[in-house]
Amino acid sequence: MKLDKILFLLMVTLLVACNQSPKESQAPPSETPTAPAGQNEQANAKKKNIIFFGNSLTAAYGLSPSQGYVALIQQRLDSLGLPYTAINAGLSGETTAGGRERVNWVLRQPVDIFVLELGGNDALRGIEPSSSYENLSAIIEAVKAKNPEAKIILAGMEAPPNMGQRYTSEFRQMYPKLAKEYDTALIPFFLENVGGIPELNQQDRIHPNEKGQYVLLENVWEVLKTQL
Repeated sequence: MKLDKILFLLMVTLLVACNQSPKESQAPPSETPTAPAGQNEQANAKKKNIIFFGNSLTAAYGLSPSQGYVALIQQRLDSLGLPYTAINAGLSGETTAGGRERVNWVLRQPVDIFVLELGGNDALRGIEPSSSYENLSAIIEAVKAKNPEAKIILAGMEAPPNMGQRYTSEFRQMYPKLAKEYDTALIPFFLENVGGIPELNQQDRIHPNEKGQYVLLENVWEVLKTQL
């Protein structure tokens, strides 16, 4: 199947799926022995925060949060002994405009690395890339204003081909343009090697399943590891 057809199937399904409520599930309780309060506070004080700010793809729609790529990132960080806390700030159905309104609330906590994954829902709704660009710019500027030393990673997305060549081209170019303007790291295509592959997605054909989350893990880690 050609890439444009794959992207079309992915994007058409995304808007419907993102506005549905994900099934509820809970992660199993941890069996790790609890350390004394003083030790926990001291360890947490030394940790740095990585905030993953996105839509249902980041929120691990349809899965337990413990199965999502953000939780898998945390597992890898822990296995490598790296002092970071991965914070999932994904919200299903989020657009760049919604993210712009929500970001200041998320930034009430310290952030050392900010992973920005938004734009897919804008493309589905036919929002002009110039408007999405403005919203993403505002989010990046808010992060920099609140946390000047924070590193930012921008996750690129694709627009469905039925929007026309001009739209899809402008949308695709929006991410590297933002990355260059604000000197951020860039994940070229967030859904690389998972989008459109049935065995890596849930029945809605857009949201990665548990196996697909491991592909997202590698897509993000490839860039994230250079920022740690």
